[in-house]
Amino acid sequence: MEKRPTTVVVNDLMQTDCRYILTEPEGKNFDPLFQPELTPKEMLTLGIFGGKYMTDCTEEFPSDWFTHAKLCHKMHDAKLNCFSINASQPLSVWRQKGWIHPADPRGWFQWYCRYFMGRRMPEEDARQIKRWRAIQRHIAQIRKGCHPGDLSCRRRQRQAVLHWAYDSRKI
Repeated sequence: MEKRPTTVVVNDLMQTDCRYILTEPEGKNFDPLFQPELTPKEMLTLGIFGGKYMTDCTEEFPSDWFTHAKLCHKMHDAKLNCFSINASQPLSVWRQKGWIHPADPRGWFQWYCRYFMGRRMPEEDARQIKRWRAIQRHIAQIRKGCHPGDLSCRRRQRQAVLHWAYDSRKI
C-alpha cells in the first residue's frame, strides 16, 4: 500500500508554522546507503544529548517515542546519556561549521527523526547520509582501541557514535 502524503506543521521554540510533507511510511524506504542501527525512539530511551534536545517538540513525533525517553527540560544533563558523559558540542559550533540546514535547525538528529517519519529532501538527505557514514571512522577507533564489549572504554566516543544511531554497546 502506497503512503499518501501527509503535511506536518511544526510550532516549537525553534520553528513556527514550519511545514513539511511525509511521503514514505514511517521507518521504511531508506536510502540503501543509510542503515541506522537504532531508531529515534531507541536513541531517546538510551539517553542522548543530555536529555535536552527534544523537550519542546514532542508533539511533532509519535508520543510513544517519549514514553521512556530520558529528557531534562531545564538543562543538558550528561548523567542522562547512555554512557553518562557529555559527547555533544553546542549548537553554536554546529552552526559555525555549517552543519545545520535551515529546514532542521536542531541538526542531524532532527533530520533523522523527520527522515524516519517519512520526509524526503533528496539533496539534504544525501548530505546527511554522507555525514552519517563518516562516523564509521569512530567505530573503527573504538574497535581498534577497546576489547569487545568493554563499555567503559572510550565512553565519550561511544556516546558520540550513539548520537548518530550506531549502537556502540555492540562494539
